[in-house]
Amino acid sequence: MTETAVLRQRTPEERPAPPRKGSLLAGLLRTARPRQWIKNVLVVAAPAAAGELFSRHALLRLALVFVLFTACAAAVYLVNDARDAEADRAHPTKRHRPVAAGEVPVPLAYAVGGGLAVLAPATAAWLCSPVVAALLTAYVAMQLAYCVSLKHVLVVDLAVVTTGFLMRAMVGGLALGIPLSRWFLITTGFGALFMVAAKRYSEAVQMAGEAGATRALLTEYTTGYLRFVWQLAAGVAVLGYCLWALEEGGVPHTSVLPWRQLSMVAFILAVLRYAVFADRGTAGEPEDVVLRDRALALIGLAWVAMYGLAVANW
Repeated sequence: MTETAVLRQRTPEERPAPPRKGSLLAGLLRTARPRQWIKNVLVVAAPAAAGELFSRHALLRLALVFVLFTACAAAVYLVNDARDAEADRAHPTKRHRPVAAGEVPVPLAYAVGGGLAVLAPATAAWLCSPVVAALLTAYVAMQLAYCVSLKHVLVVDLAVVTTGFLMRAMVGGLALGIPLSRWFLITTGFGALFMVAAKRYSEAVQMAGEAGATRALLTEYTTGYLRFVWQLAAGVAVLGYCLWALEEGGVPHTSVLPWRQLSMVAFILAVLRYAVFADRGTAGEPEDVVLRDRALALIGLAWVAMYGLAVANW
């Protein structure tokens, strides 16, 4: 039987996607997942928490770090899609990815991904500091290990994804030489775990009883366990933030109100509001949850305003 005859016998979902027309550059850009770049805005977290965000030097350095971290993340996406090209071609949705669809050749995806993985840390060592370069190198190594094997290890997969968010939050402070508060690390780390576990929980709820889960581990986790993880993480994040605000939030005599302590109210409300979507199983993508829910966005803005007033000692 000819290859053409075999393809005709397959259902549309089983047939490999035909190569898309378009430039290699456009395909490489789509493989780099521009929609995910918003996560890298976390590089401003540590400088913002320390109130050292608005100097010219800080803004330029943070813009550079954002670009370098984005390059590292793009390198991981390119290598991952090149490695999973064959498996993606059998998936009803992933088969449309540029590498799986044949728009970007597998060797080119490997080459560009490998180049970015080397170039970004090297640039950081030259323009930032060896510490930033080491963190970017560790991020790339950890994420590639995740793509190869760690994503198949229970609990470790959650820890790796959470650590990726924590690294984003740390790198801005390291680039500017800002000491990282233990409460900042606890709040950020467990806040990230809260969102990661809520995302996994939502995926598990939505795919309950369906075959072909996009993540193999979703068949190993129970919804009860994932619910326990995101509830535990949310509680620790709230506790860490409150201890941080109360310990380091002494009210200067120039402050009209104790803004840092008051920001605890907005922070807790934001966690509770996000938990509504987690409980419903609709917290698939954190950025989608924040952008589509007006109440959560307003609470976030209120928190930013109160924290900004605390930093300014108003």
